[in-house]
This record gives sequence, C-alpha cells and structure tokens, in this order.
Amino acid sequence: MSTVPRLNRLFGPDGKCFDVAIDHGFFNEPSFLSGIENLRKAVETIVEANPDAIQLSPGQAHLLQDIKGKKKPSLVFRTDVANVYGSTLPRYLFSQLVDNAVEQALNLDAACVVANIFLMPDQPEVYHQCVRNVVALKPNCERYGVPLMVEPLVMQPNDKKGGYMVDGDINKVLPLVRQAVELGADIIKADPSDNVEEYHRVVETASGIPVLVRGGGRAPDEEILTRTYALMKQGASGIVYGRNVIQHSTPRKMTEAFMAIVHDGADVAKAMSILKGK
Repeated sequence: MSTVPRLNRLFGPDGKCFDVAIDHGFFNEPSFLSGIENLRKAVETIVEANPDAIQLSPGQAHLLQDIKGKKKPSLVFRTDVANVYGSTLPRYLFSQLVDNAVEQALNLDAACVVANIFLMPDQPEVYHQCVRNVVALKPNCERYGVPLMVEPLVMQPNDKKGGYMVDGDINKVLPLVRQAVELGADIIKADPSDNVEEYHRVVETASGIPVLVRGGGRAPDEEILTRTYALMKQGASGIVYGRNVIQHSTPRKMTEAFMAIVHDGADVAKAMSILKGK
C-alpha cells in the first residue's frame, strides 16, 4: 500500500516539515520532563502554534487526537522505548519495540511511525536490537501504507559526556544514515554534523529520502535559529525539535519562528523578530 497519502499529511505542499517532539517522557529520564510536566497543556500549546506534526508516545497520543476539528498537526507515533539516556547507565540496556506498533498507530490515525537506531560505544547488543526493531516494523508499514521514520543516532561514550550526548562526526553519521535508508526508511531523522556546512553530505547519502534534522539538547535562541537556517540551506527537508520548543519560555512563538525558517525561508533576523513578537 502506498505511503504517499500519509506523507502528504506530514509534509507541507513545499515538501518541508516541522515535527515537534513531545515523546521524551517515554524514556524514564527525569531531566526530560521539564516543560512537559503537564503534557495535555504542552500539547494544546503546540497545537495552537500549528506545526506540521507532533511526536507522541502510545499512551499520550490521544491528547492530540482528542482535540476536535480538522485543523491540527499530524501525529508522529513513537514506537520504541529505551533506557540509554541517563547520566549513569544501568547494567542492562535495551531498546524495546512496542507490541503491534503499526496497528496502534493506525488506530490513532498517525501519519508516520518513528524508531531509533542507536550506535553506542561498546554496546553492540543495543545496536542489534534497534536494527531488529526497524526490520520488524518495515513489512507492516508497507502493508498498511504507514511511512517509517528512522532516527539513526551516533552517541558519545557515556562516561565522557553523560546521557543523551550525540557524536556529530560526519564520518560516523553518514554510514548509519545510509544503513537506515537501506533498511527501508521513508524519512530520516538525523543529528546535525559538527560542521553544519557539511550537512549536504547527509542529505546526499540519504539518496532522495527526506532528512529531518534532530534538535537535541536545549540551546540559546539565536544559536538554534542560526543552526536551523544553515541546515535548511544545506538541503534538509525540515526539523524535529523538542526541548528547544517545549522548554522555551514562549513555546508558541518559538514554534512560529521555526516554521518561518522551515517553510518561508526566513533568515535569522526575521525569525528572531517573530520570537520577540515584533
């Protein structure tokens, strides 16, 4: 079955997408809850700002789909839960796919499902679990016409940087992105490279599959807007940002600023003026 109808719901007519990730609570990490303690309120705030999509977990996706009316963001449905983000890692690490993930996504009228591929130092078992998750998802995604977003994440040693720290070495990012494409990704969600000006190589390696750039940790306003503008100029098809929106003092204005960059080609000065309400 074709994925085109759902891809058309996810991406704007310009082929671009801003997906606001609010699925952080799924990973049992206390630091991720800042800004989403009241998840219903957080979802309602982002819906008002009208991004293209909101990324949510199985137990909370209804907070988006319970909202009445036709005008609301599409749902990106998180399918895997992991315990790899803490500052101190447990003895046993996992990345667990939820049961009947695609069927759950269909029941919630999701436009897309998303799963990780973690490449962590000295953790080949987690990497293998992730590959198995993607391989398990792909046939059902094909059967039901649900686009598969794959999130290839190269992570730094935990004892060096603590939890959730990615490695932006483009020579590590490129092969993992290509593997995600080869496994059947319809959309790639990848970290920015250390040198943003090299990001066109990630887009090229994705071989025509749209690349959405992952936001990662919280950054100062001008820094994240400048980075976003540069990444879009490098050929990215959009962004998937969470904490740079939900932990912002004015998440609605920040969403509007990002939307202006992604869809209108707004420069940093224009985006900053939107953020400041001018």
